[in-house]
Amino acid sequence: MNNRLMKIIAAAHLILALAGGTLLIGQKMIQVKGSDTMVNLVQILAEKYMEKNPKQPIAVLGGGSGTGVTGMINGTCDIANTSRDWKPKEIDQAWEKGIKPRMFAVAIDGLSVIVNEKNPLTKLTMGQVGAIYRGEVKNWKAVGGLDQKVSLYGRQSNSGTYVFMMEHVLGNKPYSTDMKEMNGNAQIIEGVLADVGAVGYVGVGYIVDKATGKPMKGLKVLNISKDEKAEAFSPLDKAGVDSGAYPVSRPLWMTTNGMPKGTAAGFLAWIISPEGQKVVENEGFYTVGVKLMDQNLKNLK
Repeated sequence: MNNRLMKIIAAAHLILALAGGTLLIGQKMIQVKGSDTMVNLVQILAEKYMEKNPKQPIAVLGGGSGTGVTGMINGTCDIANTSRDWKPKEIDQAWEKGIKPRMFAVAIDGLSVIVNEKNPLTKLTMGQVGAIYRGEVKNWKAVGGLDQKVSLYGRQSNSGTYVFMMEHVLGNKPYSTDMKEMNGNAQIIEGVLADVGAVGYVGVGYIVDKATGKPMKGLKVLNISKDEKAEAFSPLDKAGVDSGAYPVSRPLWMTTNGMPKGTAAGFLAWIISPEGQKVVENEGFYTVGVKLMDQNLKNLK
């Protein structure tokens, strides 16, 4: 472990200790809303935190990243979960209402492209994934698969994952009108399991069976390459995600109104501490690297 990371961990412990000193005084419930990709993870984080701080209630709701952003702007939540960056217009709307978004990276997600296990394909390029979701590829044989109609599963437009895919994979072009828009990761997985021609995208934390540490039975996780000349990597390859070699990775964010204080500060400080990051890892996501962690600590001050 390098010296810089050791200093970051020490600082996280200090901030957690300072914030923790006020946790048992007030009992205001921390309201958390937003990303469906993050909802299971943050619910587990909240449960673990409340075990340590039983007098501090935390409510965690999903609804999509857009719901979290709206909740923060309208003052109906203390923390907004988003699996994408805030849009410039959302930041403008927030500032107009006196809200000053401050973002904390709490986990890294290798956004995973999944197919039914009966699909013989093992890899695609970013360009091929984009063409499939734009509706330009309608049969799997066009990308080296069987003569089988492509069946698209994706998220609804209020989802941060929907927006992330559009911006980073579809080239800011619209999805195919044939795509089935699902409410969450679990629904996409159910669709892919039942549909031999299906393709979907879900957060990496949803595809691993915790009992075996392997992808869920019935699913195949595709390796993705940046282009035809590049090597394809799996979202299950932590080194590939950390290095950026896996091209569809992203930070998962928790946002507050300005510098978090009191109970919210304590919760966030614990999440980015080694103990909280271990929970992140146990839930199938990846821990935050030094650069983002350094920024997190600055945002707590």
